[in-house]
Amino acid sequence: MRVRIEHETHYEYDSPIRALIQILRMTPRSYAGQHVRRWRIEPNIDGHLRQTEDALGNIVHHFSAESGARSLSLQVSGEVETTDTGGVVKGGVTRAPDVYFLRETALTAPDEALRVFAREASDFKPDDVLGSMHRLNNRINAEVTFDTAPTQVVTTANEAFAMRSGVCQDLTHIFVACARHLGVPARYVSGYFVRIDGVVDQDAGHAWAEAQVPGLGWVGFDPANGISTTDAHVRVAVGLDYLGAAPIRGSRWGGGGETMAVKLTVEDAGGSIQSQQQNQG
Repeated sequence: MRVRIEHETHYEYDSPIRALIQILRMTPRSYAGQHVRRWRIEPNIDGHLRQTEDALGNIVHHFSAESGARSLSLQVSGEVETTDTGGVVKGGVTRAPDVYFLRETALTAPDEALRVFAREASDFKPDDVLGSMHRLNNRINAEVTFDTAPTQVVTTANEAFAMRSGVCQDLTHIFVACARHLGVPARYVSGYFVRIDGVVDQDAGHAWAEAQVPGLGWVGFDPANGISTTDAHVRVAVGLDYLGAAPIRGSRWGGGGETMAVKLTVEDAGGSIQSQQQNQG
């Protein structure tokens, strides 16, 4: 599949900013099953854009500016060729050992209710990790409602599971928390997804999980859609949780209050275009 992406994040400030820095994990890598044909990041104000790589192998851009601007737009555009690998990640850059992805975080540490669910939902069998992860993925999709209604800025796996609802970020945290409890290394993935007409809308971007399966390596599971990852998924960044793979994190000095609007268009070369707009206070 050839996927074209246009992703704009626009900020409006109550008063002129004095300075800002934004950390962007918005650039995908090429690997077996994913080839980046072109990719570009364009801020609309003068500043310095520097590319680096973080400890997990994600491509990171640091954008810094000193400006009297009262708005900022970050425009990301590109085209990625994808192939369906049955969910198996082949040739992806991995800087950390698998055991690193057994670490609990504040967003993924399971409480007793989630630990019980992990064991029951997966019917975990050490000699069938793949089957166990598929069962877990299917149960999360069946029992936790995908809901785009606003929740907390960052919701923990326990909170989302208790509500039995959440966005893709929340369902992914639940999967990661359960897999780690079962002793399976798991990581959070941010990226893009070519949606099908009739499927529920999602917030800007998409999120899913990858689990380490003996004999296969890292395998993608998308609990929001109840599937393994396919050529409809464009993989961008990985982390222990959302905070480690968030598309944009940063800080600023001055500017007063802030509003943000995100416009994302994901286009399949076959012609299906999905466009979402999100306004946040």
